[in-house]
Amino acid sequence: MSLELLINNDIKEAMLARDSRKLNALRAIKAALLLEKTGKDVSSGEIPESVETKLLQKLVKQRRESAAIFTAQDRADLAEEEVYQASIIEKYLPQQLDEQELREMIREIISETGAASIKDMGKVMGLATKKVAGKADNQLISKIVKEILGA
Repeated sequence: MSLELLINNDIKEAMLARDSRKLNALRAIKAALLLEKTGKDVSSGEIPESVETKLLQKLVKQRRESAAIFTAQDRADLAEEEVYQASIIEKYLPQQLDEQELREMIREIISETGAASIKDMGKVMGLATKKVAGKADNQLISKIVKEILGA
């Protein structure tokens, strides 16, 4: 089932359950999907799965950044709502890799590329982001690459 159909079904369920918090998060996803669908990257009317994953990651990242700003401004009520929406959106992302699995994968990539110093970080990051593709946060990947390459 496509993400769009899944979201539409979940919106119906949230409406029937009168769960307005979940409904707001789902409507945000639907709005982003509709905007993407009318964009220049989508010619057939179907959004590729890789684009959907990037879109969902972007939405989660926005919610987390907003929550951090609200927390810094002592607005716990607004921060809590953003964290809740991020948790709802995350459910539609592929299963995330844990840090240990990610470290092993990055070590393999480093050995493949022959990276020896932080100067080779670009090569490693390029391959890592393609290989992981939505299964881990790029900030975490970057942090691990820096640790391993000794920055």
